[in-house]
Amino acid sequence: MDLDRLAAVHLFPVRHHSPRSSATLRAYLDEVRPKAIFVEGPSDATSLLEALVDPKTVPPVAILGYRTDGEPASSLWPFAAYSPEYVAVKWAFEHGVRVELIDIPVGTTLAPFDGALVGHDDADDPGGHEREIDEDRGEQGEPGEPAGDGGEGDGGAGDGGDGGPASAEGEQESIYAACARARGFRSFEEFWEASFEAPRYDPEPFREALLAYADLVRSDGDRLIHRARDAYMARSILERMGPDLAPNEVAAVLGAAHAAAFAARDVDPALEARLPAPIPCAVTLIPFSFPRLSEQLGYGAGNRAPQYYQRAHDAGGDFRRATLEVLIDFTEHLRLRGFMASLADTIEAFRLAVSLAELRGKAEPGLDEVREATIATMCRGDATHVDGFLWPAVIGRNVGRVGGGIGKNSLQEEFWREVRERRLPATDAPESFRLSLTNEVEVGTSVLLHRLRIAKIPYAAYAGTRAAGRGGAGARGQRRGQAANEVPPDELLRQLSETWEAQWTPATDVALVEKIVLGDTLEQVATRLLEEDLAACHTTGEAADVLLNAVLASSARAAASALDACDRFAAGDSDLPSLARACRAFAGLASFGSSRSLSSLGDGVIATMLEKTYARAVLRVHGGCTGSDEAVAPAKEALRTLHDVALSQPIVDRAAWFEAARALVDSDAVNPTASGLACGLLYLAQVIDDAEVARIVGLRLGSAAPPEAAASFLAGFLEVNALVLVKSRPVVEALDAFLGGILPERFKDTLPVLRRAFGALGATERRYLLENVLASRKLGDKARAAQAVLLEKDREKLKEMSEDLSQAMDDLDDLL
Repeated sequence: MDLDRLAAVHLFPVRHHSPRSSATLRAYLDEVRPKAIFVEGPSDATSLLEALVDPKTVPPVAILGYRTDGEPASSLWPFAAYSPEYVAVKWAFEHGVRVELIDIPVGTTLAPFDGALVGHDDADDPGGHEREIDEDRGEQGEPGEPAGDGGEGDGGAGDGGDGGPASAEGEQESIYAACARARGFRSFEEFWEASFEAPRYDPEPFREALLAYADLVRSDGDRLIHRARDAYMARSILERMGPDLAPNEVAAVLGAAHAAAFAARDVDPALEARLPAPIPCAVTLIPFSFPRLSEQLGYGAGNRAPQYYQRAHDAGGDFRRATLEVLIDFTEHLRLRGFMASLADTIEAFRLAVSLAELRGKAEPGLDEVREATIATMCRGDATHVDGFLWPAVIGRNVGRVGGGIGKNSLQEEFWREVRERRLPATDAPESFRLSLTNEVEVGTSVLLHRLRIAKIPYAAYAGTRAAGRGGAGARGQRRGQAANEVPPDELLRQLSETWEAQWTPATDVALVEKIVLGDTLEQVATRLLEEDLAACHTTGEAADVLLNAVLASSARAAASALDACDRFAAGDSDLPSLARACRAFAGLASFGSSRSLSSLGDGVIATMLEKTYARAVLRVHGGCTGSDEAVAPAKEALRTLHDVALSQPIVDRAAWFEAARALVDSDAVNPTASGLACGLLYLAQVIDDAEVARIVGLRLGSAAPPEAAASFLAGFLEVNALVLVKSRPVVEALDAFLGGILPERFKDTLPVLRRAFGALGATERRYLLENVLASRKLGDKARAAQAVLLEKDREKLKEMSEDLSQAMDDLDDLL
């Protein structure tokens, strides 16, 4: 390898997404007029460069490389209008100059290297490139204020490797933090702005200064992967030059550390063999966004304020003008919100920002000066509005656009068509909206969002419902990003409206690209995944959930398969919770139908499945309710479900459920809490009257019953509807007799269960319970006085009352 020839090339070191690098690079290219430009970037994406600089393509955009062997993995190379790589490619096309990408191909980037991914991060960028799209990063956090102490993780100092000096706290200090500290700056970003971004350099001095800085960074830590990339790119440049191009006719635009290695002739050709063999991959161009370029959201090679840097770039690298534009916008923000803010305030803030920059040895103000000057002058020391508006505003919300030269796959085409036609959010910021499921168009939108949800394409998060027949908002409190499949599918089916929160991120397009292996339409992808879920099902309840999701996504094929699976599983399913879960699903379909109706299902099929599954579940009630409290907890939920189905569905055998529930009430072989729950359900349904429930409670809580079992029965009994139960005087009299009859030596063994039983009672339930206890003990008018005292929580006054009344309160005090 001819390293002398390589070093003689016009090597131009850059920092990713740096306006000053871009402006100086353009001036340098105007000066040297190369015949060929080689740019750091995946070599197999060279074919995309024409589309990258197409007039219809609007940055920010990104090259997306993704695996095509069925494994989900991808990598991104983002470009802003002020990214040096983008400027180099654009200059080449404007001047008819040959331009190519010369870094390792995507397939090598995504292949494992000594147990880790190769990646394409660079030592000259704190934190490096963000290589993979993380779907969880769809959740946008507040950037907060810029860091100010230069520590790692603050202001972009990042992880610089293993060779930095120790900090004052004894921790390893990155070389980036060390650079900032040595020059007296509070953070690496402030050091970078003062040293490289704000000063107006001539091209050659800038190139020399950045090479010197990169040479320092390159000496830090283990760069084995990057040195192997050095070898690959060095060979690529020399091969593409061939014998026809002289070194002075070639420009190479590289990350500063790579350029420094070439200039120092520090390249080991043997290391290229250490790179893994490429795996099957493809490349395309997708939109990107300013929030994704910001380091606050985890993009290591990003900057703190893409929109601010865009302003500086548009102004020809004039950071003073960018600062003034930001301050004018902020002034308008304050005035619109009723604050006193004038042009004089803006001018004063601008002057202070410039003065602060001069005091700190910076040629022009940067973000820290903008923020501090704004707080001091326009906000009178209050940072609330600055951090609430100014800081997010300098990040920006711009979303790029890819020109027509790059074809989208069918999933992307469908997604963007639906987003446009349905006027759904298309920005990288969360927006909430509600869909009315009485409107046919909005029903179609709901189907689309559920297909995206099932396909695990990050775009919209389910945020709430308004359930049919519930008379009000039944919104479920969900954090943004929480999957809708965490809500029971039958709840999603029975509502009048849905609330969603949508946010496009690059991860949306990445997922749309990756999911193309599953189908050409979103319906096909959702169906394929539902069928995979169905293949993993082992119970009737699991298959029923797949059925409901198939209905929500209007997937007739998956719904038919799920119905068959439900029928097949139910024949041998002995699990009560599973059967009850299926009953709930079928009951939802039978009661509410679906605004996404599938005629191929047919009402008769659903009704038949409900009847058969319900009958099987009822037969397994007794066996499902034996065991410990923990073991029967799912069975108790199943009892509630079967009770609801029996009362709401006229086609099922209601009497069979009542008979099974009554058998639980009378059985000593099942868990007492299940018996108590069944008793409460029957009482509320008026299947047993006050006299009968008093007899049952008296029997189950009588002196002959073991106190622990009696207390457990009471706990299950009160789970149903404590307010209704404590309003019943016969029930309370039975409870009073039970509590008074517990022997002192057994009371301590029973107390934990009793505390659990009564612990859920609120103030209203306690008041009714006390009133009925006092009335049953014939304490007359003293009950009303006790109630008033109880509400005042004045126990001293209560103890001054009659001895009988005080004793009644003391009896309840241990429980309440």
